[in-house]
Amino acid sequence: MTARLNVNIDHVATVRQARRAPEPSVAAAALMCEEAGADGITVHLRGDRRHIQDEDIYTLRRIVTTYLNLEMAATDEMIRLATDARPDAVTLVAENPGELTTEGGLDAAANFDAVHAAVDRLREAGLFVSLFIDPDARQIEAAHNAGAQQVELCTAVYAEATVGARAVHSEGRARAAAELGRLGEAATLAAQYGLHVAAGHGLTYRNVGEVAAIPEITEFNIGHNVVARAVLTGLAEAVREMRARIREAKS
Repeated sequence: MTARLNVNIDHVATVRQARRAPEPSVAAAALMCEEAGADGITVHLRGDRRHIQDEDIYTLRRIVTTYLNLEMAATDEMIRLATDARPDAVTLVAENPGELTTEGGLDAAANFDAVHAAVDRLREAGLFVSLFIDPDARQIEAAHNAGAQQVELCTAVYAEATVGARAVHSEGRARAAAELGRLGEAATLAAQYGLHVAAGHGLTYRNVGEVAAIPEITEFNIGHNVVARAVLTGLAEAVREMRARIREAKS
């Protein structure tokens, strides 16, 4: 069984917002990704609106025919927007002011009451809810108890250990292997709780295969590396290549 690939197109909007220009078009990028075989589109609407804008969510909801996953913080503002725009899935993430990118998983255990309340509101609106969390048993249990239907395991630590000089040193390889084992154990536990299991953050064409080989992981949300490669190879080819890497690992 292969896994779904949702392509995160935030950084198409990053380029657009650098000039506050109409191009590159987020809508056009979404359609190209779908045409190339992406199983869904992921976007993160941040509180500071640094890339994706509110109108993008409504536009994407009108045109995306595969699967639209909205990443957002568990705030009243975002919950209201999600229940109005009605994406196919909402992924609750941690969000810190000033961060370059999401710095880690949502601490669902420490913020259980707020997370539970947000999940309840979203599910009452008929939305599918996922939590972006670290591959930790305590967080998985909290996600389950909060009523989430899916967890997305943060692969940042694994990814960091596989990049650049760290990837060729024994310490980096050992850390990557340990984190891969941790991801596998977390995926197994989440599946035992009846949760769907996704993964993402920092994954590249070079390191996605080993994570994709974990049988319980059935969805990937990957953006920066796809968009970065698209700058050189074209977006359609970039999506096809990522799909092939995931498919090969599952075969």
